[in-house]
Amino acid sequence: MRTEVAIIGAGPAGLMLSLLLRREGISSVVLESRSRAYVEQRVRAGLLEHWARELLIEIGAGERLQREGMVHDGIKLSSDGRLHHIDFRQLVGRIVTIYDQKEVVKDLIALSLSQGGEILFEAEATGLEGIESDRPVVHFQHGGEARTITCDFVAGCDGFHGIARPSIPDGVLTVYDRGYPFGWLGILSESPPPADELIYAYHERGFALFSMRSPTLSRLYLQCAPDEDAERWSDSQVFDELEARLGGSCALARGKVLQKSVTPMRSVVVEPMQHGRLFLAGDSAHIQPPTGAKGMNLAFADVVYLSRALTAHYRQNRDDALAGYSRTCLDRVWKAQRFSWFMTQLLHRFPDETAFDRRRQQADIGYVAGSVAAATALAENYSGLPLA
Repeated sequence: MRTEVAIIGAGPAGLMLSLLLRREGISSVVLESRSRAYVEQRVRAGLLEHWARELLIEIGAGERLQREGMVHDGIKLSSDGRLHHIDFRQLVGRIVTIYDQKEVVKDLIALSLSQGGEILFEAEATGLEGIESDRPVVHFQHGGEARTITCDFVAGCDGFHGIARPSIPDGVLTVYDRGYPFGWLGILSESPPPADELIYAYHERGFALFSMRSPTLSRLYLQCAPDEDAERWSDSQVFDELEARLGGSCALARGKVLQKSVTPMRSVVVEPMQHGRLFLAGDSAHIQPPTGAKGMNLAFADVVYLSRALTAHYRQNRDDALAGYSRTCLDRVWKAQRFSWFMTQLLHRFPDETAFDRRRQQADIGYVAGSVAAATALAENYSGLPLA
């Protein structure tokens, strides 16, 4: 096979990149190791920043989003049994939207296929060669056969455990890695959420997040040990702990628990995000704690920058944007890491913290809740910094 851009991975990053390139008349082929059914049911959090929502609408993938997405004007902080509203719309004129990532993926796949896009499902990329040349080759298995794609560029949108990043020679990348001494025990419950917006709760027993998938489905999280056994918690124990950490700031409905799992917390950034004709995007280049709700949004930002750079290459014979791709992305990535760390340290209990640390955290929350300047900074970062 021959194409201009070979894209590894049919997650939000790879699918969005393919659509953005198609708008510019640039050909691409997307390789996805899993089946379409698997990809469209893969459970991930789904919060869209203001600009990401507008992008989906602009490219024609926003019909269901506008009908079914849950628009939020802000978030609520819970501390000492009180709720503090951070109003994004009032502070910065922006919103966020709850819309499950698998629904985003469904919409992007449907749009791509309707436009004649080429997505090969159950096509596992097995190796890259020639990424330092002007004709890289992607090897993959599809339909029981070994096949290849020759291309001009490769976009590695295949996640943290994909083959793209390990294909870069040793010594090229610097990996910045930070683990956290806790994880999140998460449940999906058949119950209405306790509020019309997300609640981020600070409590002496640990952090809790009260989110939603729909008006009748709640996604609820508890801070726990990173190696916690989810099955050790009965459904009633989970709800008891959620109620305790909510601190009486509002009522919590109980319902049938449909899913239960533990997610460890981790931050990773690789620099640079490119080598030769291989460009990394999304989780293949960076992971951040979900406290800041940045994962899918950063992936979209990466491929917007990459699509602009590839358009300049093909349409204007300019390669300065390609050369600067990593620098442009990393400026945003590190700001997102900073904000994710800010939200994480603001709300979580750390094993070695002292009474002084707890009082400082309470003062931090009080400052954010009571200061227009501090609340504006939170709103600006949470709802999405403007694209460069």
